[in-house]
Amino acid sequence: MSGRKRITLVAGARPNFMKIAPIVHAIIKDGSMDYRLVHTGQHYDKVMSDTFFEELNIPKPDVNLGCGGGSQAEQTAKIMEAFEQDLMENKTDLVVVVGDVTSTMACTIAAKKIHVDVAHVEAGIRSYDMTMPEEVNRMVTDSLADYFFTTTEDAKLLLENRNVNPSVVYFVGNVMIDTLMANYDRLRKPDFYDRMNLKQGEYLVLTMHRPNNVDNIAHFDLMLREICENANGLPIVFPIHPRTAKMMTANGLSFSNLHLVEPLGYLEFNYLVRNSKAVVTDSGGVTEETTVMGIPCMTLRDNTERPETCSVGTNELIGTDPQNIAPAMKRLMSGEWKKGGIPEKWDGHAAERIVDIIKNLVE
Repeated sequence: MSGRKRITLVAGARPNFMKIAPIVHAIIKDGSMDYRLVHTGQHYDKVMSDTFFEELNIPKPDVNLGCGGGSQAEQTAKIMEAFEQDLMENKTDLVVVVGDVTSTMACTIAAKKIHVDVAHVEAGIRSYDMTMPEEVNRMVTDSLADYFFTTTEDAKLLLENRNVNPSVVYFVGNVMIDTLMANYDRLRKPDFYDRMNLKQGEYLVLTMHRPNNVDNIAHFDLMLREICENANGLPIVFPIHPRTAKMMTANGLSFSNLHLVEPLGYLEFNYLVRNSKAVVTDSGGVTEETTVMGIPCMTLRDNTERPETCSVGTNELIGTDPQNIAPAMKRLMSGEWKKGGIPEKWDGHAAERIVDIIKNLVE
């Protein structure tokens, strides 16, 4: 690249927006590059999309490709076709993709097919679980990208051990944490907080969405029962996807201390987490935020692509066996949960490092 660089930033689904926001802000602050923000439309309802642009002060996208819905393959194909056309009409020096959603992989493939360089933010993380579509997306993206920005030193080493040239791998920190720190003082109490009489440190937050946890109703029932019965009577707030809520209602699943609420925006959700006693989740990104906030976190998965949240942070892999929940809850309730620390370079400045590197890249 030479002269004033033109950067195309891609966002597609809810996890992307928190990662792209600090990069947009850093580019604007730097002032030496032009950027174009492409929203693929992978998530297309207001709570999953527009709300995040508003809350995180991200300028409206230059285009929304409108590629929501369909199977994994159908969506990938729609995004590739639409993004290729957009790139042909809007020349760029570099495409920046973030995370591991379908849009990340699809836009990487489309860009490389027409010989446009790609930088992958959050490169080099692996769960080694090929049943997760995100793992496929990560592997494909990392096999094609030209530049790699990692959240940890371990992710950098993983890429280098897979024969990626060390000169194009940069350990910069975690842009998700940039967003958390930038908005920490703006976190907003949800409307239901006082109505439910929630008090700091006296409730749990639950998030579950992965098919292997929620699609089998008998398994889902058992997981919820173990969580609720071992919470020492504390209220459990569950921001729940409408599909999962409907499934619970249809099967008569309810527990006296489990409170279902609609999906929350970024500011409200993290207010809820920051003031909770602990979080029980099967998400990846939530474990990063709890680590930085020092909130105990139990992950209902058998693997994680973010091992630093366990080795350094407050997270612990509980697994998907419901029998593992009671012992973990007992340790939490008796005050025996580990305190944890914050991983290196998770300091709120990852996006600034990324932009400094991008503007100095040469062909």
